[in-house]
Amino acid sequence: MWTLAGRGWWRGRALAPWVTGAANMALPGPRPAPTRRAPAEFRASDRLSSSASLKEKLDMSIFPVENIRNFSIIAHVDHGKSTLADRLLELTGTIDKTKNNKQVLDKLQVERERGITVKAQTASLFYNCERKQYLLNLIDTPGHVDFSYEVSRSLSACQGVLLVVDANEIDLKNADPERVEKQIEKVFDIPSSECIKISAKLGTNVESVLQAVIERIPPPKVHRKNPLRALVFDSIFDQYRGVIANVALFDGVVSKGDKIISAYTQKTYEVNEVGILNPNEHSTHKLYAGQVGYLIAGMKDVTEAQIGDTLYLHKQPVEPLPGFKSAKPMVFAGMYPVDQSEYNNLKSAIEKLTLNDSSVTVHRDSCLALGAGWRLGFLGLLHMEVFNQRLEQEYNASVILTTPTVPYKAVLSSAKLIKEYGDKEITIINPAQFPDKSKVSEYLEPVVLGTIITPDEFTGKIMMLCQARRAIQKNMIFIDQNRVMLKYLFPLNEIVVDFYDSLKSLSSGYASFDYEDAGYQTAELVKMDILLNGNIVEELVTIVHKDKAHFVGKAICERLKDSLPRQLFEIAIQAAIGSKIIARETVKAYRKNVLAKCYGGDITRKMKLLKRQAEGKKKLRKIGNVEVPKDAFIKVLKTQSDK
Repeated sequence: MWTLAGRGWWRGRALAPWVTGAANMALPGPRPAPTRRAPAEFRASDRLSSSASLKEKLDMSIFPVENIRNFSIIAHVDHGKSTLADRLLELTGTIDKTKNNKQVLDKLQVERERGITVKAQTASLFYNCERKQYLLNLIDTPGHVDFSYEVSRSLSACQGVLLVVDANEIDLKNADPERVEKQIEKVFDIPSSECIKISAKLGTNVESVLQAVIERIPPPKVHRKNPLRALVFDSIFDQYRGVIANVALFDGVVSKGDKIISAYTQKTYEVNEVGILNPNEHSTHKLYAGQVGYLIAGMKDVTEAQIGDTLYLHKQPVEPLPGFKSAKPMVFAGMYPVDQSEYNNLKSAIEKLTLNDSSVTVHRDSCLALGAGWRLGFLGLLHMEVFNQRLEQEYNASVILTTPTVPYKAVLSSAKLIKEYGDKEITIINPAQFPDKSKVSEYLEPVVLGTIITPDEFTGKIMMLCQARRAIQKNMIFIDQNRVMLKYLFPLNEIVVDFYDSLKSLSSGYASFDYEDAGYQTAELVKMDILLNGNIVEELVTIVHKDKAHFVGKAICERLKDSLPRQLFEIAIQAAIGSKIIARETVKAYRKNVLAKCYGGDITRKMKLLKRQAEGKKKLRKIGNVEVPKDAFIKVLKTQSDK
């Protein structure tokens, strides 16, 4: 396993715990020796993590570099990372041991509601071992593939990781940790004899993890006598104090009053406060190389705290740290205020939230139906839904989200068009701007290499699901007698919306899925318009593969039929490619019984009333406006559940 040390990646001795639902764990490297805790009286007198000892500013110089361990927890979603983090916080005395300690590091409301981690959190732990006091900097990372960028940033501040693998409760009769050990050995080349089995939910054998962290993760390779060099690996925005930057110090020392310079913006700031997270903010006198903490320096503008930036002391320039790869948006969607009078408030909320979530890209946009807004890029559909939920919960913002789409490319066919666009190959993130076939020589769609690990009894259903999503099988490996690893090349637009949900449903929740970028491939793409009574709804324009146009168009029309409120006139919902209608649904009109007052009598009287009603409905249909509810925009593109 690759771990990060200093400024580069190195092939080190990986630390890989595996946790069961609430958790079982495996660790490579030498098997940990029996627990060697310091005497109780020593631990009680020197433990810095108690709430009483943290009332005063800490002197962080008491932790030499060799007594520092920076590590992260990595696992699949809902495999027990946060549960393990809670137990580690309790064991080190960072938090009190109570029944209410659940998801302590998941501070966002959306994380607690969904039961997942979406934002990496840091906590500094103090732990005594063999009469030495260690500083353990723990970073709890998200597990869903949409938040892999958060994980990559966290690894930049670490020298090792805990790999958490769900192996069922080790305390249950039907648990089979030995089988999982063999799978770990085959997939990761980690000897099964070097695994630590724990139950984080019950706290069984969790202290062995702390011993292994000290024994197997190396201390950071830093130099405290060199000039300051600090990496900004995360940040949050506080409306009263401005930007709070999470930093990892690779060289030097920083303290309150120091003048620092941003290598990215070249702006100079004065440090107002430095400290550690324990897990709440606790100010310290100084931060030293090898340590992880926070820094407040009066940064007020959202563009000033760039993730991956290097901070150094005034008049002591240094070579900037490598930083990170930029986050690559996988899904784009339009975002508009429900009321245009709320535009400025929503703009401010988006700016502040994007500082806390730098993987979101923002471009201004506008349309006739919804007015001024933005086109935002996200790492996946869950990322988009979480961002929208945080806007509502944290900033009380109500927005309209258009249907999600992926970035396509088009190769222009004429020199005149190439000169007009400034490039032979253009990227389309807004379906309404999709160029006509007559202007391009070929269309390109993004593809990803997906890896699925599943119990073998679900293999057939999953292979059918992948084929339905136009995937091409690349590999199939039997990890053991019961588990299979499948590799497929997927068109990105086939998996961003509901593939993950369908996979979990088919496999009863046991299959895992991850993917990586695999570039672009040629595809027969068409632009599909959605019409309401003959009028194109720009917000529902969709780019689809030619072979799936009818299926997708029919699904959108059916969902719109269920979402649109009935009117006094009939609403025709149509999906069209150019001038060709490929699908249609009709929302029936409310009908008043105009014949109720007629008791018998001449039939011509009834016919006259019905004719007048029909003429009125025809006229109303011409002038009537069809309003699309805001919740319909996210529903209409979700394909029907695969059967």
